[in-house]
Amino acid sequence: MSGGKWVTPSFSRGAVDRAGLLLAGTLGSKALSNVDVSKVISNWRSSHSFPLNTLQMGLRKRSAAVYGAPIVAQRLKRVPSITHKLQRYPKMQLSRMQDIGGARAVVPEIKDVDNVRELYRKSSARHKLANEKDYVRHPKASGYRGIHLVYRYHSDRNDVYNGLQIELQLRTRTQHAWATAVETVGTFLGQSLKSSQGRKDWLRFFELIGSGFAVVEGAPVAENVPSDSGALMRQIRRAAQHLKVKDTLEAFGKALNVVEHDQMREYQYFLLVLEPTKDSLAIHAYRHGDLARANDAYLAAEQRLADTAGDVVLVASDSLESLRRAFPNYFADTERFVADMERLLA
Repeated sequence: MSGGKWVTPSFSRGAVDRAGLLLAGTLGSKALSNVDVSKVISNWRSSHSFPLNTLQMGLRKRSAAVYGAPIVAQRLKRVPSITHKLQRYPKMQLSRMQDIGGARAVVPEIKDVDNVRELYRKSSARHKLANEKDYVRHPKASGYRGIHLVYRYHSDRNDVYNGLQIELQLRTRTQHAWATAVETVGTFLGQSLKSSQGRKDWLRFFELIGSGFAVVEGAPVAENVPSDSGALMRQIRRAAQHLKVKDTLEAFGKALNVVEHDQMREYQYFLLVLEPTKDSLAIHAYRHGDLARANDAYLAAEQRLADTAGDVVLVASDSLESLRRAFPNYFADTERFVADMERLLA
């Protein structure tokens, strides 16, 4: 631990990569059965907490300079997501995965996203930009849009973390609403729609409406949808009617029973444990000094929910309200998406 609460890397990068190979090659999506692999993965993930917190504060400062009330939050990547990514990209080394730690800023419009990115370009911070993806001008075929900036942490005071990579995501409210709906539907269907896996009718709907929102925001559409806006809207309308999208999303939200407590407002880290088969979301809160205990609980919850439709994530947020706005998919809150869809199709 560093400073009494921050986890530091305890294993070599070679050991981390071997654990990643074992996780992807023999464990799949099952519960972690090898205690050594479990310890390595947990330590490597937890070690990203300090650089993630540092870069999240920088993201919060820059996005607030552009727009006074941005939505900003951070999270450590879930073990199932790590596993699936290693399986999708067999040549990837776990020690080089760019998004173990991620922070997100949501601002109103594309011009605000661009202005935040410009502040990073002008920044004198010592963290090195390792990768940049503009999915606004070049949207993914799935319909996903946003800007990703990957930084390698660097500090003279905390050099033990140097080289760890953190991904920063910049989104508009509409882009965030789209991503929220994708994750909500995927969770309740028990399918990884976020990774373009699952029911083809839902995947196609999100491909189409992602580009529909791009038209509204004055941005390019994906290559796999009609370039004519009239034809695009007609296909979106047919797909939405076929899937009964509005009714389905509203039913998810009404079914979910959220268990939380007022005293959570004094905490900084939140473990969200979503079990859609039980229509239940449990929220466990931790203070800064309890981060190690929170990470242990995170891993235990992942193991318990392995091979189920459940989902769990450990996030940092400055309030419960900010948490709801930053991770609405865990609360089955898709009101913004439904409103955007209805305006689009009006």
